[in-house]
Parts: sequence; structure tokens; C-alpha cells
Amino acid sequence: MNKPILTRRQLIRLGALGASSVVLSGCDAFDLLGNRSSSVRDIVAKANDVTYYVQRFLIGDALAREYPESEIRQPQKPNGSTNPQTPEYLALKAADFSDYRLSVSGLVETPKSYSLSELRNMPSRTQITRHDCVEGWSCIAKWTGTPLSVVLDEVKLRPSARYIVFHCYDSLGSGRAGPAFYYESCDLADARHPQTILAYGLNDQVLPVSNGAPIRVRIERQLGYKQPKYIRAIEAVSTFEDIGRGRGGYWEDRGYEWYAGI
Repeated sequence: MNKPILTRRQLIRLGALGASSVVLSGCDAFDLLGNRSSSVRDIVAKANDVTYYVQRFLIGDALAREYPESEIRQPQKPNGSTNPQTPEYLALKAADFSDYRLSVSGLVETPKSYSLSELRNMPSRTQITRHDCVEGWSCIAKWTGTPLSVVLDEVKLRPSARYIVFHCYDSLGSGRAGPAFYYESCDLADARHPQTILAYGLNDQVLPVSNGAPIRVRIERQLGYKQPKYIRAIEAVSTFEDIGRGRGGYWEDRGYEWYAGI
């Protein structure tokens, strides 16, 4: 069993600018954080950057804790989107995802797309980990999938790539530009971490729709909203400037912090 890594709570006790976590976790409750020109947002964002670098320094490449099967005592709780209703997703689901293709593009030398069967036939990893939600609950489950690093090695990232963005099928409302599709991102350290997988299995069964079928990303050292479901495409980028509202994720665009390490 792996040794537990240093948690965010421990970092706060060490004085690692815990105030940034308290404010940003409030999301839309703090209207000032939605104003990109706000001086308060700038201060909080800089404090969050420091928290990110402190955690990266202290944690390094450590693994998230893994558990024995005896600790799996309930099904993985579905939350957020549990049954996307976009036409493209409904068509894929009706065909049992036989037509699914995961595109990997952006700052890569060899863009590729993968069927679900191709992903299942690639090297795999199974891990029993705890999902920690920003809402306060947690759940231990067994996940099986393709290490994201295997896919990134195949497409060959360009030197200018700094982040990996996950585009999803599920929409959480709409705006003037149309449906607001969920998206998330991580840096290359998390993307290449051995526990970061493109999960297609849950508790020795095929990943159900309610938990993100056909593919869900598991980034085990981050909170639940950083582990997107219903993955449509993966994109390597150097900046978030032209994606969503430019903050690296659906909830980050609405006030959550981008780095949600635990």
C-alpha cells in the first residue's frame, strides 16, 4: 500500500496560503472573482499559483493512496451530469458506443483518434482510489483504463505543449453561443502521472453512463471536478486563452481554482 501524500489540509497548517483555497472554493458566491479585472481576483490567483508550486515541490511524483478491495463498500456515487442529452452522445449510446472515436489533437506531432476497443487493447492500469468531491463527500472505487501517458507518447507532444484539455459531451446549461459543454484540463505533470488514466471500467464492470461512459478521466491527486466524464476529445495546448472563458475548466470559468490538488 502506498504511503499517503501530503494533503492540502496539511499544507494549510504549514501556512501555504490556505486563504486562496477558502475564497476560491466559494465559486459563484463571490461575484468579484468573476471579474477578470478585479484586483482581488489577481491577488487570489497569485496566491493560488504559490499553493500550486508549493504542493508540486512537496508532493513530486508521489502516488495517491490506493486501497484494498475490502474498502469498496458502496457503488461509486454519480454526480453532476449523469445522462447527457446532446444528440451526438445519444446516438453513440444507442449504438453501445461502437462508433465512438476519441480524437487527440492540438500541439502534437501525430494527431490520432481511437475507438473504444482500441483503447481497451492498449496497456492498462487498475487502481482502487478515493474520489474526493468539492461538495464534501468521498467514495472508494476500482478504476481500470489506459494510462494517459501511453496515448501522449503515441501522438508525441510538441515542445510548446503545456497543458492537456479534455472536451466532453455533456452540457451544463447554455448561453448566447449555444450549449456550455463541460471541459477540464491538467498540466503535463498530472497528465503523465502513472495514476492518470482514461477509465473505461468501474468496479470490474464496464463504466456505466451515470459515471461517465464511455471514457472518464481519473486524475487521482485532484478533486472530483478535475476528473471529467463523457470525454469527446483531448487537446494539447500552450494556453487556455481561446478555450471557454480562458481559465482552464468549466467550473474554473465560474470561480473554482484551477489546481485542486489533495
